[in-house]
Amino acid sequence: MSTSSSIVRELLRDRLALFGLVVVALFFFVAIFAPALAPHDPMEVLKHPETGKAAILQPPSRYFPFGTTNMARDVLSQVIYGSRIALLVGFTAAFVVTFIGANVGLIAGFYGGWVDTILMRIVDIAYAIPFVPFAILLIALLRPSIVYLIMIVGLLMWRAPARVIRAQVLSLVQRPYVKAARVTGASNLRIMYVHLMPNILPIVLLYIPLSVGWAIMAEASVSFLGFGDPRMVSWGGMLQSAFATGAMRVAWWWTLAPGIAIVLIVISVYFINRAFEPIASPSIRKE
Repeated sequence: MSTSSSIVRELLRDRLALFGLVVVALFFFVAIFAPALAPHDPMEVLKHPETGKAAILQPPSRYFPFGTTNMARDVLSQVIYGSRIALLVGFTAAFVVTFIGANVGLIAGFYGGWVDTILMRIVDIAYAIPFVPFAILLIALLRPSIVYLIMIVGLLMWRAPARVIRAQVLSLVQRPYVKAARVTGASNLRIMYVHLMPNILPIVLLYIPLSVGWAIMAEASVSFLGFGDPRMVSWGGMLQSAFATGAMRVAWWWTLAPGIAIVLIVISVYFINRAFEPIASPSIRKE
């Protein structure tokens, strides 16, 4: 059975994975059509329709379903536009992480020797660097930017998939089909990416949703600490604004919506990840 058919079968048999898939698809829909779905510009200063005054810290109502901020901005519109940043960072960083991790693990496991030793020491160094202080330091030295945050996530988070994939490749290179490929004169690149890569693909797919969750949490954490991109509306930035202004104690609606959005998207990608586990490790499949 092919990997694609196995993925579809596992997703269909796991209700939680289907729930996660629907939620992620819904967030994608909201992100793509944010200008049409958002009732207001996320940075627009709103006035209350009845009083004509600035709608500062208005609780949820028929005019403002998710309430407003201390700057009279619509929370619902900010949550909608914040989904763009979450998905952009999450999936772009996940691609970078899995791409680097898969290639490093593949090269280290295939060549072994001093190549493996050097790459695994680099992995050890990456494990020794704490993510949040490292991210804050680099962003402070450069400037708050989504691009830099994605680069930072990619520089550190590839370590886990690299180590796991390397262990799998060390086992695969001893298989008869690899030795047969060598005998027929196949190049190292062909053996790695034609013969070995399809066999480690399930593990690669396992780390994609995990990396999405890591990246979304990383962006929210860095933004909450005040190092997010000030030019963009993000869920972590909303939480930081509510905390910095002291409104978190009274304007519960300001933090509730982005908080639920972060939890919902992270839990959803985790549910999807659960469906990939039996593909990567058939021994844990539940019949």
